Amino acid sequence: MLEKFFKLNEHNTDVKTEVMAGITTFMTMAYILAVNPGIMAAAGMDSGAVFTATALASLLGTLFMALFANYPFALAPGMGLNAYFAYTVVLGMGYTWQTALTAVFVEGIIFIILSVTNVREAIFNAIPMNLKAAVSVGIGLFIAFIGLQNAHIVIGGATLVELFSIDGYNTVNGVTASFSNVGITVLLAIIGVIITAILVVKNVKGNILWGILITWILGIICQVAGLYVPDAELGFYSVLPDFSNGLSIPSIAPIFFKLDFSRVLSLNFVVVMFAFLFVDLFDTIGTLIGVSSKANLLDKDGKLPNIKGALLADAAATTVGAVLGATTTTTYVESASGVAEGGRTGLTALTTAIMFGLALFLSPIFLAIPAFATAPALIVVGFYMLTNVVNIDFSDLQEAIPCYICIAAMPFFYSISEGISMGVISYVLIHLFTGKFKDKKVSVLMYILCVLFILKYIFL
Repeated sequence: MLEKFFKLNEHNTDVKTEVMAGITTFMTMAYILAVNPGIMAAAGMDSGAVFTATALASLLGTLFMALFANYPFALAPGMGLNAYFAYTVVLGMGYTWQTALTAVFVEGIIFIILSVTNVREAIFNAIPMNLKAAVSVGIGLFIAFIGLQNAHIVIGGATLVELFSIDGYNTVNGVTASFSNVGITVLLAIIGVIITAILVVKNVKGNILWGILITWILGIICQVAGLYVPDAELGFYSVLPDFSNGLSIPSIAPIFFKLDFSRVLSLNFVVVMFAFLFVDLFDTIGTLIGVSSKANLLDKDGKLPNIKGALLADAAATTVGAVLGATTTTTYVESASGVAEGGRTGLTALTTAIMFGLALFLSPIFLAIPAFATAPALIVVGFYMLTNVVNIDFSDLQEAIPCYICIAAMPFFYSISEGISMGVISYVLIHLFTGKFKDKKVSVLMYILCVLFILKYIFL
């Protein structure tokens, strides 16, 4: 049955590989279950209800991807978009969280229309092959940077970013952390990177997942031995699962279907909605390009065969997520970790969806997985994505320079969508002003995207 539905043989994979990949994807993105409630609580939302909404939106969105598209991509409420929701729209602009959720809901409806009418598919296909490879490489650097930050291996400093030191960490964060909390976690993360790398080199099945679990176990040993001392005030929590509150699921009632359409016609509402729309649109397209390139899912023309199903799953997830009380639900770049494990079909996504369902009942276990245990996975997956750099034609400078700009922009601007913006703008302008557009066809849609991106920087 699984073979018939997910076409495993056709994709040169098997049930064991797909399940392992799905679990790995979940482990690298399970942090959203812990992080999202805290961010949304700042907007006045009930954190317990947000936890449930986050898990349900992730479950449904990832299930949509498995059923609609048969791709190994997982979805969850997007990081960055949740911060924009809470701190900019609600706290900064003064909207209620109910109105902000309505903006997300409207965005989702527009996304469904754009997906059904092939607009999003056309944008995906308009991006040249070299630039598609660059997106994958840029995402690799971006998620590696996220991993380094999550583990505190890289911290802020006088040089904007710098290598971890306890004094530097304390200065930047205004705290008095010590080796027994922040220091040991950084050391464990570094050890985790080495362990994961060794497992990858040895071609051990499930190497990235094993890397996460071994690093977590080392953290548990350190806590039991007194080498790691949790300090909740500093943000360092116990790595031991806490079952003191049982396994009850927090009620979603405080935030379920709490939409407010009273300000839909205001100009500010439209601006907010389009901000959500833009970031989600190009984050999703960037993630699909990057991860599908690494999974060899693109055809010879650089197209994703069933992209309409993938985009429709993403759009439906955003719409349903808003009703549940979650911010924009989008395709996660951490899906690359499952692809690195060999995931190639919707069975990987189905497994991840099931894991989010289990997380509702076993939240103490999943919430105990620390950032220093998942960070090595992101860093090593960054390497996998980086290998796509060999697919860029560096002998053609008109192609190579926009690719370089795209790659650099993603980690430095801390945004997949900004990387695509910079890549498209530079690609079109360089071809236009060097006269190369006469020799090479730059599609009309690329010119339109270039103009829209420039207008976005002017007006948004």
